[in-house]
Amino acid sequence: MTLRKSGKMERMETTLDSSLSSVDKAEELAVNEASKLGLGEEERAQFGMAVRECTVNAVVHGNRYSKNKKVHLEIQRSTESITVTIGDEGEGFDFGSLPDPLAPENLLKQSGRGLLLARAFVDDFDLHLRPGGGTEVRLVKNLLKA
Repeated sequence: MTLRKSGKMERMETTLDSSLSSVDKAEELAVNEASKLGLGEEERAQFGMAVRECTVNAVVHGNRYSKNKKVHLEIQRSTESITVTIGDEGEGFDFGSLPDPLAPENLLKQSGRGLLLARAFVDDFDLHLRPGGGTEVRLVKNLLKA
């Protein structure tokens, strides 16, 4: 794990195995940094869930649990926001082909709502192809100052 400080920004990068224990590690690191930012308990829990859902997708759907593929995690924290980027080394996919989890035929399915939840819990969500292959998601949560 690499931690760099530059001015008002702290940045951490790490590479995780394609395992469910890595999902716990990614969530723990993100929630810890969100706490340092000053997010409240509920906001931290929601942000942690967004990170968890996206990391599960990277492990399960992107890397398909391959021991030869890694999950790339980057966390950037400033005084105003936290950004988590999660990338896999999978084949990527057509984002337009994702089924609508709110469509009547999908409401009772046990999977397919992770990205919907992640989007609901962050202020900015970006899903794109990762340079070099795979998929990458960027989650941003802003600190709302009173």
